[in-house]
Amino acid sequence: MRRSSRDIAVSGAERRHLAVASVSLGPWRPAAVVGALGGGVSLALHLVHGHFGLGILSGAVSVAALLFFCVGGAGAVLGYSGRESVRDHRIRRWARSHPWRVAVVPAVGMFFTDLVIRQALTSQGVFGAIWTGLWHGAVVAAVVGVVGSVSASRR
Repeated sequence: MRRSSRDIAVSGAERRHLAVASVSLGPWRPAAVVGALGGGVSLALHLVHGHFGLGILSGAVSVAALLFFCVGGAGAVLGYSGRESVRDHRIRRWARSHPWRVAVVPAVGMFFTDLVIRQALTSQGVFGAIWTGLWHGAVVAAVVGVVGSVSASRR
């Protein structure tokens, strides 16, 4: 099988570095705004229904984190045009062609964030918190990966 000039051999460590670098170029400020709005709406809805407690707060913070990582990760695989260096352009091109590898980074971030939130704010057990963090991380990975795959297929 013949390799094209775009298929350069990259080691596993280099793939991980490229994935983290591409995620770092995501739109994290808008993602923080979306996360804060989503978390605020979630908290407000629970308060309107008369529910109070740390469990409600942990749920709202978890929703905020989920939206934050989904928007930031999806923006990283989509890329945006602007003033960027040649290095940034190459990283974005790699991210657009490897959306599922990039999706792992925000998914892992969501897992650990959710785990800490649940351990700090609820009385949920460790295994329950791990399970919840895993499926929240899987949701983030699915959203980012699908957005990246669909956008790649449209190009």
